[in-house]
This record gives sequence, C-alpha cells and structure tokens, in this order.
Amino acid sequence: MELLNTLWLGMPVWIWLTFLGSVLAILAFDLGVMHRDSHEIGVAESLKMSALYIGLGLAWAGAVYWIYAHYGNAGALDPQIAAASTASERAWTAVKLYMTGYLVEKTLAMDNVFIISMIFTYFAVPRQYQHRVLFWGILGVIVLRAIMIGLGAALVMEFTWIMYLFGVVLLATGVKMLVMIDHQPDIGNNPVLRFLKKHLRVTDGLHGQAFTVTQPDPASGRLVRYATPLLLCLVLVEVADLVFAIDSVPAIFAITPDPFIVYTSNIFAILGLRALYFALAAVVHRFYYLKYALALVLIFIGTKIFLGDWLFDGKVPAMISLGVTGGLLAGGILFSLWKTRQQPRAPAMN
Repeated sequence: MELLNTLWLGMPVWIWLTFLGSVLAILAFDLGVMHRDSHEIGVAESLKMSALYIGLGLAWAGAVYWIYAHYGNAGALDPQIAAASTASERAWTAVKLYMTGYLVEKTLAMDNVFIISMIFTYFAVPRQYQHRVLFWGILGVIVLRAIMIGLGAALVMEFTWIMYLFGVVLLATGVKMLVMIDHQPDIGNNPVLRFLKKHLRVTDGLHGQAFTVTQPDPASGRLVRYATPLLLCLVLVEVADLVFAIDSVPAIFAITPDPFIVYTSNIFAILGLRALYFALAAVVHRFYYLKYALALVLIFIGTKIFLGDWLFDGKVPAMISLGVTGGLLAGGILFSLWKTRQQPRAPAMN
C-alpha cells in the first residue's frame, strides 16, 4: 500500500495506475464491444463516437479537479499549482491548464487527420479496415507519448533552460506552418516507406484486415512471412504521430510542466482520434483556415515562455493561456466554416 502512495512524477502511483487502467478499459470496450467486427464507420456513428470521447475528455477535467484538490499539493511540479493558497484554487488552476492542453492537443489531432487521410488514400485502404489501423496506432501512441513525456519531464526538471529551447521550437514550427500552409507531403517518396519496401517482403495487395500473411516464396517455394500494405500503412500512421509529437509535446510542456496534466490531456485528446478521423475525413477541407489559427496558437505558446519571465514574474496565468488559445481556435473554426460555406462536400474516403 505504501508503494502505491509513493509519488512518481508529482502524483501517487495509484492515480497513474487508475488512469492507465481506465484508458485500457475504454479501448477494450471500443474494440471488444463497439467494433467487434470490421465494418464501415459512417458519419453518424463517428459523430456519436466523437461526442462520447469528447465527453470523456471533458469529464476528466472533473477528475483533475478532485485529484489536485486532494493530492496536488504533495509534489506539484507546476509553479502556478504549487503557489495556490487553497485546495480549491490549486484544483481550478490544474483544470484550466488541463483544458488548455486538451484544446491544443485536440486541434493538433485534427491537423493530423489530413495526413492520415492521405496515407489511407495512398494505400487504398477500405473504410472497414481503417478503424483497425487507427486502433493499433492509438495503442502505439499511448506508449510513444509516455516515453516522450517522461523524457521531457526529466529534462525540464533537470535543465530549466530547456523550456526556452521548447519555446524556440514552437515559434519556428508556427512560422513554418504559416509559410508552408499549402504544402502536401509526398507519401510515395517517404523515406520510411522506401526503407520498409526495401527490407520487407510486401504483398502486392491487401489481405483483408491482416497486417502479415504467410505465402510461398517465389524463388524457393518455402512458406515465408509477408507484410501487407496495411502494416506499412500502420507504420506510417505511427511515424506521422511521431512527427506531430515533436510539436505537440513541447507545446503542452510550454503550457504546464506537470507530467500528469501533460500526459492525461495528450491521451484524452488522442483517444478520440479514430472517431474524429471518420467524422472529419470527408469535410476536412471545411477547416482549411484552422491551420492558420493553430500556427498562431503555437507562436503564442512559444512566445509566452519568454513573456512569462518578462511580464508575469515567471508564468503567464492559466486563465490568459486558456482564453487566448480557445479564442484563436474558435476563431479559426468559425472563420473556416464561414469562408468555405459554399464549397461542395469532399468525397468520402474509400
């Protein structure tokens, strides 16, 4: 029992285990109950799933309030949380930081939808198999983000100057997004894909929802293991998330250095990525100008690292961060919907 109450990254171990157990239960329910069989997920179903996952993300804000009201004082790693004079103030500060991180990560996930749709189009993955790729992709993301966030937390705690490096990365990323807003990656010339095709046996076409199959080798006749294009698709989805994580992890650490808020906001934002994909894949063009808002959010978050030292005695208040971030993202969404209101609906993914 004493081991479960031991602090790890500012929070008792039992709280970490409870969160991870809840996430695994959600994924098991998703795969084992809602999507036991492979089928094409329509817009109506995806909207219901999206509403469910957004509801879970918002409900977790209530859990954050309770956790930080009762346990947040023991090892608070965020200076704003640590400086709170009452349990209620500490809890509300944690909630505002969580919601800011959740909004940023959710919007970055929306931007990721565009890349994932291009990957599925390149490999001609039917809609009934796309959920399988995204499900296993999410499991990989949970592990990958845990490693990156753990490493980031260790660096932030050991080297305070690393936050200024994160700020520079975010400023550079935001400016790059503004400059290359219309750039479309060439999936076929992706170096990871070229490496996989060179070093793996790959079948010519899909084999249902299988990632690997056993087939006779054309030269020897022996049965050997082949990767299917669905496995290559999964690897590229994971690589796409790794690229996005290079932006999103510094962004959330720039909002708060608290690893528990960083990780939970990341995971709840990403958990709904599958539902978000099926809901937005056919209408992603309607959110074109959201990319500009997201670029400005990254520039703001990068800038506030330096502004916090100059204007706010160490940290931009959580309410200002939440207000500016939410305002920019809401403005980008509303302007996009208004500007593209007369554009025809894009064809659904195959």
